[in-house]
Amino acid sequence: MLYTHAIIITVNPVREIILDGALLVHGNLIAAIGKTQTLKSEYPKEEETDLTGRIIIPGLITTHVHTAQSLIRGAADDLELVSWLCERVWVLQGNYTEEDSKAAVRLSIAEMLKTGTTCFLESMFADRYNFDNLCLAVQESGIRGCLGKIVMDIAKYADNPKWSMHPGLIETREMSLLGAMKMWKKWDHAANDRIRVWFAPRTPGGVSDDLYKEMSALSRTHSIPITMHCAEVKADRVFFASVGHTPMSYCEEVGLLGPQTVLVHMVHLDDTDIAKLAETNTHIAHCPTSNAKLASGICRVRDLQKAGVNVGLGTDGAPCNNSNDLMQEMKLAAIIHKAVSYDPTAVPAENVLEMATINGAKALGLKDSIGSLEVGKKADFVAVDVRSVGMQPWFSPVSAVVYSATGRDVDMVVVDGKIVVRGGKLLTMDEEEIIAEAEKRSKEVVVRAGLVEAVKGSWPIA
Repeated sequence: MLYTHAIIITVNPVREIILDGALLVHGNLIAAIGKTQTLKSEYPKEEETDLTGRIIIPGLITTHVHTAQSLIRGAADDLELVSWLCERVWVLQGNYTEEDSKAAVRLSIAEMLKTGTTCFLESMFADRYNFDNLCLAVQESGIRGCLGKIVMDIAKYADNPKWSMHPGLIETREMSLLGAMKMWKKWDHAANDRIRVWFAPRTPGGVSDDLYKEMSALSRTHSIPITMHCAEVKADRVFFASVGHTPMSYCEEVGLLGPQTVLVHMVHLDDTDIAKLAETNTHIAHCPTSNAKLASGICRVRDLQKAGVNVGLGTDGAPCNNSNDLMQEMKLAAIIHKAVSYDPTAVPAENVLEMATINGAKALGLKDSIGSLEVGKKADFVAVDVRSVGMQPWFSPVSAVVYSATGRDVDMVVVDGKIVVRGGKLLTMDEEEIIAEAEKRSKEVVVRAGLVEAVKGSWPIA
């Protein structure tokens, strides 16, 4: 298939942008890229898809998302993290059935694909949700997924016994770590290599030192990557201090740091933490909407990047973002650091698009196959429609994508060479069925959790 007459933002090593560009796909790979006239003359017999009025970008890569949480979108607004977790999110998720989780996963994946995300890192999938169903949804939908299964053996947050998990979410070493190994053996590299299985340990305080060390050893032996929430709120920093550490000195001691690790949020860091991240080539997932909405703070992205730390972008979960749209996340990531630094040049649009594409690919260990549009890489790309009142006029294609577009402007999505979204419509899954199932099951979960009144908000609903 030859995709023609588009503006192509390649994110290749020289960051080339091609006007009236064309992209040739053979199988699941990019076979050629260049000017439309040139490629049409070189490949005159190729079937053609005209993308006039669209900007093609590499498929977006979210380095932090909770696919099971979309079922409780909007059910935990205007709460700080610990109350958000202990009083709402854990209670709701602890009342999930396997079928609830399946509905949530399919809703999350449908939303991600329709808004331009072609690859995601699931960051903490619980045993009760049924990991097989997550993998089957990835297989069905055509998306690319790095799937983290939870690892834990302590059922509280940080060092406070009052901050306890809901009983329905508690797991043992055998359920979590050994279960993750079982799923890795079953699913890693499945679905034409679109599935990778990761370890997803709970935040420090929720995992014993011994279990961290055992998991880290397995990670090194089998090359299983690790993702973990870390230093998200002030309570995390207090926990690290209580055991005589900074966040990164603790993570280093239990074997968590290195190029196969993505640490999430990373708001409460000091200069020594940043230096250690750079030294160990550990990656960061920046989640500005979640951090702002939960009043957790703001990650020191500029300092991390100046130190040479690779920073990707994530949406986090629907209850703390209310969206799985990485297009919207790009805009906030580009704006929020300007506000707090009083520097309009901080974290420019080009930097943010890198975070959502090639930086994300690097964090997931996939930079040689996705994250930019280059010959020989996987054909994962998104066409953003700029033929609307909200997208006109534009002068810089990157500015148009980062500052003007949202996921609703996504016209076409291709993953692994296959069109999965065309004309804004999802082709691989039944949207109407997904929405109906999610609406039904979300109400049932809230009833079982006993939170029907709590989730309504403060204004009366007649």
